[in-house]
Amino acid sequence: MLASLIAAVVLTSTAVITLATLPGSLRGAVQNRVELDVRRVASDARTTQLRSMLPTSPRVHLLQVVSREGTVLAASHNLRGKPPITHLKLAKPETIYTTEARLSGDPEVIESDAKYLVMAMESQTPYGLVTVYGAASLADVDRALGWLYAVIFLGIPLVLVIVGSITWTVVGQALSPVERIRAELAEITGHDLSRRVPVPDNGDEITQLAATTNHTLERLERSVETQRRFVADASHELRSPITALRTQLEVATAYPDDTDWPSTGARALMSADRLTDIIDELLMLARLDAGAVTDRHVVDACRLAEEQERRRAGGAVSIVTDAPGTAPVFGSPIQLDRLLTNLLDNATRHASARIDLQVAVDEWDKTVVIKVTDDGPGIAPEYRDCVFERFTRLPEARVKDKDGSGLGLALSREIALAHQGSLTISDHFPGAQFVTRLPLYVEGYSPV
Repeated sequence: MLASLIAAVVLTSTAVITLATLPGSLRGAVQNRVELDVRRVASDARTTQLRSMLPTSPRVHLLQVVSREGTVLAASHNLRGKPPITHLKLAKPETIYTTEARLSGDPEVIESDAKYLVMAMESQTPYGLVTVYGAASLADVDRALGWLYAVIFLGIPLVLVIVGSITWTVVGQALSPVERIRAELAEITGHDLSRRVPVPDNGDEITQLAATTNHTLERLERSVETQRRFVADASHELRSPITALRTQLEVATAYPDDTDWPSTGARALMSADRLTDIIDELLMLARLDAGAVTDRHVVDACRLAEEQERRRAGGAVSIVTDAPGTAPVFGSPIQLDRLLTNLLDNATRHASARIDLQVAVDEWDKTVVIKVTDDGPGIAPEYRDCVFERFTRLPEARVKDKDGSGLGLALSREIALAHQGSLTISDHFPGAQFVTRLPLYVEGYSPV
């Protein structure tokens, strides 16, 4: 419809301009020739150079010089011996008068069914007052205009039908892959995201659309699978402390006289604390997944490390901090503190006697490097990626800490990524070394 509408506007505009200018242009060309001959003959008559046989220009068919008494003084070769072609009453001499009329006369000279453009001018000559007549047939002009009207009024609708049909067919064929993609997408539901849309081999934008759609479906499938696993694992992790808490309270309620209430309250409080920690980590992960932006400002990573060391002083595992100078980063103090807390908690569970906490500035790539190293058994290379998955706990971790949730390292990596940084495990012996890199804060520039 749009293509037909555009074609209709273009063709109609062209037709209107043509109809407004072409008929007048064709008649104007004929009129100029006739007027030129009439004025030439009148000039010859005034200077007594009038010849009995008048030459005519191309397409000027008839020329006559008629005296006031009606005598033909001169004529073109086809009007020799013929009466005047017309009698016009002219108001003023030396003035050209124009009309269109059907002329009568010899059929071999004058076309009876054709209109003629007739021009006349009176002029004072040595022969007296004479009238010069010139006439040209408009048959060719009328035929040309007839063809023009036929082309415009019959051809334009035909062209519009052809344009509409071709456009409909071509666009339909071009968009048929889109319809197949749409139909396939309509069949895909949240219960089965393994299906993919067909990818045409045209190599055009539709091919790119189909390929991008399939990539999006792949990411969506992975995301949904991760979400399902996350919900299942979260339900499992939350069920354990809730069950333990419920069991403790049910036993205490059933045997109130035999219950050590301070001990029972302490254990219930520990279960509640574990539930609180899991929920806090889940909420922070959910905010990070949603792309929520917390209040951020300049934070000194060295001061965070020193605060962690003071907070953990007197613990079973000693923490040795190496954080000279300052290491400014732009970020959320709460999230960055949580990152260090999780890394140190993980190191404390696996360390034998010592944890090294090192903060330094890498001037070469403008990053702040935070290294947390323990002297425990370490992490095998094949497990260094999976430990950052949510609710993933290695067998050794389950033995050492049954109350862990498997969210700490996953949350730490998400915090690092949210701050345009990274968290990896590097080779180290003995133990494991977690390396966090965050963009160094430069005055007047915020990297996140």
